[in-house]
Amino acid sequence: ADCKALVERTVAEYGRIDTLVNNAGRTMWARFDELQTLEPLHTIMQVNYFGSVYCTHYALPYLKQTKGRIVAVSSMTGKTGVPMRTGYSASKHALVGFFEALRVELQGSGVTVSLIFPDFVATETRYQAFGADGAVVGESHVREAEIMSAQACARIMLKDMAQRKRQDLMSLRGKLGQWVKLVAPGMVDNIARRAIEKGK
Repeated sequence: ADCKALVERTVAEYGRIDTLVNNAGRTMWARFDELQTLEPLHTIMQVNYFGSVYCTHYALPYLKQTKGRIVAVSSMTGKTGVPMRTGYSASKHALVGFFEALRVELQGSGVTVSLIFPDFVATETRYQAFGADGAVVGESHVREAEIMSAQACARIMLKDMAQRKRQDLMSLRGKLGQWVKLVAPGMVDNIARRAIEKGK
């Protein structure tokens, strides 16, 4: 209902929708075998996956009218599983699968789908991450001052949107990781583990 209302209010105010950016997200910071409740995984999937699915469902008729753009913000965890974030990784993998399939369905409609894969970005989301007990951790385990700013990320996304880019892996580590994964997947696992341990 909230997603439907968002789309309807937008159309009422502006008369059209040219671009839908699916960028809401919740995360976690806990090992799966230490979780005391699975409720956070339900919440993460509802926000990260179904939030995007519902917004896209309600906006799509208007996007077809304008031959608009759909932008789905995934994460490098949508390409490679990352420890401490099993539920988050699952939601971002689901997001990628959905929008890759939707892209094919929309061929010829004029509506394009861009998938964005940021690496660590300095936002408040990690402070709101779920811990093992299901409560919000209230702190970040990442060196926020040493990672990409939200403003820098947004500037890259705007350029990608203007170009209707198919996908953007925003970090060199992410781009190289996809090639390495083809020949030495265990190495990518170790890179992911070290990134979490170092917090950047």
